[in-house]
Amino acid sequence: MTQVRKGDSVKVHYTGTLADGTVFDSSVGREPLAVTVGSGQVIAGFDEALLGMTVGEKKTVLIPVDKAYGARNEEMVMEVPIEQVPPDLDAEVGTRLELGGMNGELIRVVVSAISKTHITLDANPPLAGKDLTFTIEVLDCTTP
Repeated sequence: MTQVRKGDSVKVHYTGTLADGTVFDSSVGREPLAVTVGSGQVIAGFDEALLGMTVGEKKTVLIPVDKAYGARNEEMVMEVPIEQVPPDLDAEVGTRLELGGMNGELIRVVVSAISKTHITLDANPPLAGKDLTFTIEVLDCTTP
């Protein structure tokens, strides 16, 4: 059987879990994930885990923080004075928002705290600072 190599197009089913066993994402029951290996479409540890697998193979890998979404960066947490929040914004802790950045890009944030004077917005990826476990099954592999 041919092993998955960099540049191959693969279709996989996966289930991602946290250290406590909580499932944070899964393709099971949906369309499989289609990825070109080594293209940067997925986190580095997932890409690396695919290398050498064969069609029909299933394995579970632990992806450390530095090969996943990286460490949390406290500089990506900002406190905004409550008077700068649009009055029609009905935000609560956990609300996901998209803000316009200085260069016109969209910045995704999560409301992490609200006080009488400030709203705290966190722009870190939700899985930053976490080791991730993935069960991966290769369904198809096409070599360019």
